[in-house]
Amino acid sequence: MTSENADFASYRKARKNHWDAIARRMDSWTGWSAAYHERLTEVYRFWVAPGQRVLELGCGRGDLLAAVSPSKGVGVDFSSEMIQRARMKHPGITFIEADCHQLHTIEGPFDAILLSDLVDDIWDVQEVFAQLSRLCHDRTRILINSYSRVWELPLFVAGKLGLAKPKMPQNWLTVEDLSDIMNLENIEVVRSWHEVLWPLHFPFIAKLCNKFLARLWPFKLFNLSNFILARPKPGRISAGPLVSVIIAARNEAGNIAEIFRRTPEMGAGTEIVFVEGHSQDDTYAVIEKEIAKHPERMSQLHRQTGNGKGDAVRLGFAKAKGDVLMILDADMTVPPEDLPRFYDALASGKGEFINGVRLVYPMEAEAMRFFNFLGNKFFSLAFSWLLGQTIKDTLCGTKVLRKNDYERIAASRSYFGEFDPFGDYDLIFGAAKLGLKIVDLPVRYRARTYGTTNIQRWSHGLLLLRMVVFAAKKIKFV
Repeated sequence: MTSENADFASYRKARKNHWDAIARRMDSWTGWSAAYHERLTEVYRFWVAPGQRVLELGCGRGDLLAAVSPSKGVGVDFSSEMIQRARMKHPGITFIEADCHQLHTIEGPFDAILLSDLVDDIWDVQEVFAQLSRLCHDRTRILINSYSRVWELPLFVAGKLGLAKPKMPQNWLTVEDLSDIMNLENIEVVRSWHEVLWPLHFPFIAKLCNKFLARLWPFKLFNLSNFILARPKPGRISAGPLVSVIIAARNEAGNIAEIFRRTPEMGAGTEIVFVEGHSQDDTYAVIEKEIAKHPERMSQLHRQTGNGKGDAVRLGFAKAKGDVLMILDADMTVPPEDLPRFYDALASGKGEFINGVRLVYPMEAEAMRFFNFLGNKFFSLAFSWLLGQTIKDTLCGTKVLRKNDYERIAASRSYFGEFDPFGDYDLIFGAAKLGLKIVDLPVRYRARTYGTTNIQRWSHGLLLLRMVVFAAKKIKFV
């Protein structure tokens, strides 16, 4: 046995004995960290939807894994005492006694992989992440939490006083450390944040600290747990998918011919899905004529029965046949010629939700009024903070995602409810809740050449403020 292998074997034996002893001790002792574990459970249940295939490494007694209600749950731990108790407490879940450095007996893939309070305690963090590639598909989410070094001394003292589980020497990896290690194994961070300001079970204080103050500066600097949501780096889509371009058209008769002329073919083919919404001009008739003129183009036309752009886009998505869904505003203030860039960003795997941004390049004169521009800047900063990913423009009409991801957003829509007449926030909030990789793509915003804007500056501005409050309640302070 080499010196390295001997060191690893000694390290593993000492920790196995340690956690076996902790398992036996926990039969009659819980410590003072109930609020910590309650908060971890809330966070994991927020990010891991019920009914998924879930693997947890370092599962302990299986309580966290059981809490996320998996359709298929597999827990792995090298402590035989922990595994024994997990099997007794949660008979519907599979628990395997194994070292997380050696996962060759585990059969995947999994939709979510959890590593809670584990990376601080393992010998070779990179090797563990290397093991995960075989257990992931391209939509798998890897969710990690580890201790912040700010708490090194308090945790040591709490362990010595018997108030918390005693710790052996830790790795104390920062978010940046873990990000660098994961990058070596083709895993990328989608977002990172901090949780648990108050780990003790004082109900009102714990809720105030952990749900609210923990999000705010300077309190967030003192949080106990670092969280990372990550994904495997995907390869490029090999077979070109069918693309559906959804166009909500209201009073846009003068733009329809140009839409047919300028919308490019992408992927295995491009269909144009029009949803006409209560126009006061002859938009519907013009679309019918243009469809008849262009039999070579795949196209659909539907008449909207509800109200608002969001309702129109949802109808278009429901009727679309494509594997990739694109939204293009009928006013063509974002040129159709830019759509292949959106397609390439999605097909290459660089992003899973591609969001157009009008606020990077200079705009054409009169493309956006000054106060609208200031409002968009404010809301981009607000929503970037609220959602944990950069969102530089929330109301650019051009957004692109896979149809199966849209179906997941629609399936979980009950969490947010029917709240968004625009349709933009329904998609952005849904993508953020699913942990999709959101990528901003700059476009040059053009002035209208036909018709007038449907945006009402002040009333819609008030509605956007309501969206900020809504996102704070549903995503940030949960």
